[in-house]
Amino acid sequence: MEPVMAEQGREFDVVVIGGGAVGENVADRAGRTGLSVALVEDALVGGECSYWACMPSKALLRPGAALAAARGVPGAAAAVTGDVDVAAAFARRDVVTHQWDDSSQVDWVESTGITLLRGRARFTGERALTIDGPDGSVQVTARHAVIVATGSAAVVPRIEGLAELPPWTSREATSAQQVPARLAVLGGGVVGVEMATAFADFGSAVTLLVRGDRLLTNAEPFAGEAVAAALRELGVTVLFGTEAQSVRRESDGVHLSTGAGADVVVDEVLVAAGRRPRTADLGLETLGLEPGKPLTVDDALQVTGADGGWLFAVGDVSGRTATTHQGKYDARVVGDVIAARFDPRSSADDSPDGATAGDRSLSADDERAAAPWSRYRATADVAAVPQVVFTRPEVAYVGLSEEAAREKGLDVRVIGYDLENVAGATVLAEDYAGRAQIVVDEARGVIVGATFVGPEVAEMLHAATVAIVGEVPLDRLWHAVPSYPTVSEVWLRLLETAGL
Repeated sequence: MEPVMAEQGREFDVVVIGGGAVGENVADRAGRTGLSVALVEDALVGGECSYWACMPSKALLRPGAALAAARGVPGAAAAVTGDVDVAAAFARRDVVTHQWDDSSQVDWVESTGITLLRGRARFTGERALTIDGPDGSVQVTARHAVIVATGSAAVVPRIEGLAELPPWTSREATSAQQVPARLAVLGGGVVGVEMATAFADFGSAVTLLVRGDRLLTNAEPFAGEAVAAALRELGVTVLFGTEAQSVRRESDGVHLSTGAGADVVVDEVLVAAGRRPRTADLGLETLGLEPGKPLTVDDALQVTGADGGWLFAVGDVSGRTATTHQGKYDARVVGDVIAARFDPRSSADDSPDGATAGDRSLSADDERAAAPWSRYRATADVAAVPQVVFTRPEVAYVGLSEEAAREKGLDVRVIGYDLENVAGATVLAEDYAGRAQIVVDEARGVIVGATFVGPEVAEMLHAATVAIVGEVPLDRLWHAVPSYPTVSEVWLRLLETAGL
């Protein structure tokens, strides 16, 4: 049943603004103790990740990766007789995105008891909102809490002529129905290198323009170097220290003037120059907060600039996280905070109504006294954020880079090992190449950062995440025996290199 905007005033215990993956998770979690929850969404329920980011981008990247994997294995390589079937890849992408139809997501929301309100939300005061939807406006009040989960939008740099083009962003790239013969990508971050890989697989002549001198600046330098080399092998032109100064469309294509001689001429321009939080049109000024800026939060995800303890922010909009999985982690945390803090089963003295304290899965007392690494504090945002880049080779990293660890004042030792020297790698592919590296805090004898570069290393990342979150001492980690022959045997080799 399609949700309907009905009466002109509605009240809920909790209102979540933004129905993406993060908003869905916090809405579900916040209602665990019986709070009434409304979820506000003005586009597709499921949000950016489901329709224009994580899911469609990986669907577009998978065919090229699968072909490359097969070509690397004698006995399978002979069966590979062509290149990526672009039409089939697009069709599979369309299946993954449910043809940009959110009916199944809406059904899930309704099945949980969450009320879906279609429309755009604006604050009119403390815990008060106006929702402008397809059936008019409705005034909504939250008895206890409002959570902002509006995500982020692509930044379009102020380059002469660019906005008028208009350029592609990640949305247009992941939902493309045609492959441009020539594509310029502005930016060397995750979106830039992934889409450069995908469209090179599809036959586009791709030019990657990078302002700095490396790709993937949040990763270890060797990761960006490996990706740059691989992109060039795919035929991508990678230009470092280069940015467009002006853009203009002419009869032969789009001309990007870089100030470095001849123009770069393409058919489409993809901007992958970062993202900004979607806070510009939320009415934040009525709360004394600055529109267009991230909503700064504490580790309970409560907005620090708002009084009264009722306003929370989660996901990209807080500026703390930039991945769906980390945003969903934050959603689980703040959902538990709200479910405990405003538990309707508790009386004013926080004793449960009709149940013993032992019957309750959440506790307001526990939430108020929460320490780092409790279920009520988003500690991993600081210490253990994982990231996977689905290029070829894949890049997977978690925790602190060597540079970041040293900036924090840690005395660290860096230990690396080439993956091609692990027995499992020689089985996986004839020409397997990659590298693993860990950053060890010498004072505590624990890993604080790990990076893997190579084919299919994404599946190796969670072991490193567990080691970092659990602060597993290296001498205990030595007893975690990796199966043979797998690429994960690199863990043994890293520890042996460390002297264990």
